Amino acid sequence: MPLLFWISLAGIFYTYLGYPITIWAFSKMVGRRISRRAIAPRVSVVVPCHNEQATIVDRIRNLQASDYPPDRLEIIVVSDGSTDGTVEALRSGPPETKVCAYSKRRGKAAALNYAIGIATGDIIVFADARHRFEPRAIRELVASLADDTVGAVTGELILGEKGRSQIGDAQALYWKYEKWIRKNESRFDSSVGATGAIYAIKKELWSPLPESTILDDVYTPMRIALEGYRVVFEGRARAYDLAVSSGRQEFLRKARTLTGNYQLCRLMPQLLVPTHRLVIQFYSHTLMRLIAPLLMVASVVSNAAICIGQGESGWPMVYNAFLIAQIAFYLLVAAGWMLSGHNRLIRLAKAAYAFTLMNAAALLGLIYFITGKQDVWTRTE
Repeated sequence: MPLLFWISLAGIFYTYLGYPITIWAFSKMVGRRISRRAIAPRVSVVVPCHNEQATIVDRIRNLQASDYPPDRLEIIVVSDGSTDGTVEALRSGPPETKVCAYSKRRGKAAALNYAIGIATGDIIVFADARHRFEPRAIRELVASLADDTVGAVTGELILGEKGRSQIGDAQALYWKYEKWIRKNESRFDSSVGATGAIYAIKKELWSPLPESTILDDVYTPMRIALEGYRVVFEGRARAYDLAVSSGRQEFLRKARTLTGNYQLCRLMPQLLVPTHRLVIQFYSHTLMRLIAPLLMVASVVSNAAICIGQGESGWPMVYNAFLIAQIAFYLLVAAGWMLSGHNRLIRLAKAAYAFTLMNAAALLGLIYFITGKQDVWTRTE
């Protein structure tokens, strides 16, 4: 039990503190620059959607309001089995858009495969129906792709609606932490994923997605990275998520994302073989996140078992202190769930709540993966 406890504790601290600090230090010491420059190749923006009648026309207008040259910009929307009037809204919307509508739902991967198959751009920009780009977002993405070593670039998603739900507030805190890690990975060498709401690739590097793919924004960048290209973060390319979601939707969306990470290990088993330059980052940033909730459970159970049989430990006061600390942490989590406000103590409780929530979602994602529940769309029906 003591060995299980210390291994669990070390794994948790490495995943959420040790690795982020290490990648930050390396980004400062041996970071790689990006040779950005203003270029204007032809760009195709692909927007797969399902039941987005209320948002899709405004989304197209948002993309058309980009400051990228209009004659170099193509917008492709694929409605995947929508039943709510999305197709009618598209047909009566801006005429410059290429529209494809499936009568039956085939999945996001199939929609992306079709859209990119008919795209004429040298650069593919991936976008969602629910988000909004800043006018310079596409231009900033393209500028990073001027670097010959860069194959994909991800922008920054900003959660712009404060107080939409307790889970939403907690996830916003977690998302800031996640973006900080991605920025440092990008500065060091390459990130191991992208933000699905806003990322771009060179079309020549595209390969069709397996139709069961849940996370195109992880599968595609990782496949490009495996070919030797960099996946970089560009904070000046911004998208905003202003939608108001319920706490349940926020939680299940995160569970879906983590289900996709489990699936990625099956779709790309070469990632599990330690022969690639990004293998340490993939293990540390992705695989350890999947293992962390199991480590948290093991840490509590083994700590409690040691304290019950204190004669075995030799260090009773140390284990008692750790158990008290763990109990105090989960009380703080409960406070973060119940309290609202923005003073320092409440923000600390929300951070603890966000941390535990994301790990609970990882456990649910594992259950989804094992049972085959793999919804390839973001919204939970």
